[in-house]
Amino acid sequence: MSAAADIIFTQRGALGHVLLNRPKALNALTLEMALAMTEQLLVWADDDGVQAVLVEGAGEKGFCAGGDIRALYESGKAGTPYWYEFYSNEYRLDTLIQEFPKPYVALIDGITMGGGVGISVNGRYRIASDRTVFAMPETGIGLIPDVGGSYFLPRMPGAMGMYLGLTGARLKAADATMLGIATHYVPDIALDALRADLGEITSSSEVDGILASHAEAITEAPSDAICGHVNAHFAKQNIAAIISSLEEAENDWAVKTLGTLRAKSPTSVLVTFEQLSRGGALSFREGIAQELRCVMRVRDGHDFFEGVRAVIVDKDNDPKWKPARIEDVDPVYVAAHFDNLGPQEQTFLERK
Repeated sequence: MSAAADIIFTQRGALGHVLLNRPKALNALTLEMALAMTEQLLVWADDDGVQAVLVEGAGEKGFCAGGDIRALYESGKAGTPYWYEFYSNEYRLDTLIQEFPKPYVALIDGITMGGGVGISVNGRYRIASDRTVFAMPETGIGLIPDVGGSYFLPRMPGAMGMYLGLTGARLKAADATMLGIATHYVPDIALDALRADLGEITSSSEVDGILASHAEAITEAPSDAICGHVNAHFAKQNIAAIISSLEEAENDWAVKTLGTLRAKSPTSVLVTFEQLSRGGALSFREGIAQELRCVMRVRDGHDFFEGVRAVIVDKDNDPKWKPARIEDVDPVYVAAHFDNLGPQEQTFLERK
């Protein structure tokens, strides 16, 4: 299918509209889609006739479930340039969205993970619906929570960002809104009216009021019940302390969470902890450059390919990580993920 069919751009009055159009693939983002979206957003940024942008996914199941992981798997195995081209251009798009000069509204209606988080959470407005499911599940396939995760996860309340990044825990609309992943909650029944009203704007100044008029307040969320646990165990100085804290706790939540953490790629868990620990002091651009360093080193390792094999290719859900235990991962190897990439990194940083 062509990129033109996979992503559709239209203009409704003063509203630029982006439709991710791969519903059978839960609107997973391809390189061609990222390139096309970047090109269109750059045009709209300079077009006075466009006062705001709305992005959404086709179908009822997913806003965008992530990047095209199978294509990355095949590229990494073959050693082709696609891996670098995908990540550098995806991160360029995420940066453009984070710095977009006009109201950018992402309707995160359905599954929103990985690359879908990058093209939503980094924008000015994120609208959760009844079908919203947010997660950064990368440690489960040997990756890191990238697409700006270095920036937004450490800035979540308490230790919640560290918890979400390490475990891949899922959030629904109430939690996403209370924790700042979403800026507004709009019930499914009101989404069509919201779209219609946004299509009638004549000025960017109208967007705030329109969103507020359709949003419903969230006063409590399921995550409220675990915030104490999360802050007690995940606000530690290193992974060893987190694991020790969970082991010493005498409650079902800690036991379950420890099991979840132990099931993830040990290397990814340690790299992610370092990524997020550094991220709180980094600008968005510094954080996204850090992520490029990490994913390029992931390509040269074992766990991503084993994770994708287990989850997507063979689907046995039984990855054999190397090393198999967090305690056996070499700290020097973890630190090497953050070394400057040289020419590749410079090329990325110099792109507009």
